[in-house]
Amino acid sequence: MDIQLFIPCLIDSLFPETGEAVVEVLTHAGCKVHFQHGQTCCGQPAYNAGYWADARGMALHTLEVFAGSSDPIVIPSGSCTHMIRHGYPELFRDDPTVFPQARALAQRTFELSEFLLAHYSWTPMTGRDARRYAYHPSCHLLRGIGVTQEPLRLLETSGYENVVRLSPECCGFGGIFAVDHAVISNEMLQRRLDEIASAGVEAIVGCDVSCLMNIEGALRRGGSKIRCAHLAALLTGREAGLR
Repeated sequence: MDIQLFIPCLIDSLFPETGEAVVEVLTHAGCKVHFQHGQTCCGQPAYNAGYWADARGMALHTLEVFAGSSDPIVIPSGSCTHMIRHGYPELFRDDPTVFPQARALAQRTFELSEFLLAHYSWTPMTGRDARRYAYHPSCHLLRGIGVTQEPLRLLETSGYENVVRLSPECCGFGGIFAVDHAVISNEMLQRRLDEIASAGVEAIVGCDVSCLMNIEGALRRGGSKIRCAHLAALLTGREAGLR
């Protein structure tokens, strides 16, 4: 199957190895991966901050970039997937010309784990891993687009047999939220860190590098040896630790 890969800003700018792992995973599954070099931010930061005019500009650009193909769009992020799937139709709900385009794009946009399980019988790339991991269910992935079991099923199939699911609480990042409400954000993060400490795990796995960056940054500042990894990195057998 031909797919269009949409890479989130943080992966593109800070964690390119995660992007490489995503390509490896999709190729292993049998996808022919296409990457549109004109793609930019999905517009979610501006949308969440209330700058809808700016968000519409970025959304229009994204619609134009992906207009040349009807292939599924796969995104290694619940956050960006949620923006295109729900934010774009909301941005253009009163525009009779653009709304159908936004809705059509939303309908062919998938988060990585949900796409893999919806379209493929996943075969593992790695052997059994008995280390103890914690799975962080990011907010937009869990509540925004309803992806609950898919990442855990992929991990189990790939030999990760000792994965603890953390409670469905926000890590406190939330993009602009962490800036505008830093005190509240830090308190939320501390609650997540306390849960991780009590879980007795060796690494954290999740599907959004924004959450993982927030958590690993705090772990490193506190002197912890626990590291975080995007789902795709573990599926390819890469060591935990954002790079």
